[in-house]
Amino acid sequence: DPARMGQLHPHRILLVEDNRVNQMVALKMLEKMGYSADLAINGKDAVAAALQTPYDIILMDIQMPIMDGLEATRQIRAKLPPDRQPRIIGLSAHALQEHRNEAMRIGMDDYLTKPLKLQTLAQSLARRD
Repeated sequence: DPARMGQLHPHRILLVEDNRVNQMVALKMLEKMGYSADLAINGKDAVAAALQTPYDIILMDIQMPIMDGLEATRQIRAKLPPDRQPRIIGLSAHALQEHRNEAMRIGMDDYLTKPLKLQTLAQSLARRD
């Protein structure tokens, strides 16, 4: 039941998304599951936030200005110690397997295509516990 996710799997979540509509949709979905996520609007801000706050999960848009999600993921993986590594879930409009493979190769743990679906997001958030 997605509505009980926040209780069953309490996570500190960072949403990294530059598009306002996508931000609102994702935050609303997370809210329905009982999560209150922090927001970063580009990869550079995401890296800074991840170094400052111990997030359990980062929902990382792939295509963003300033620094894209792939580079941000590389930096987070390189700069955080092993015990502070968050689960990073890539978000992209690209459904091609090669895009997913690239994201996983550089250190993402999962890859979801937009538009996000509540059930798919819930399954991905629950996967690590």
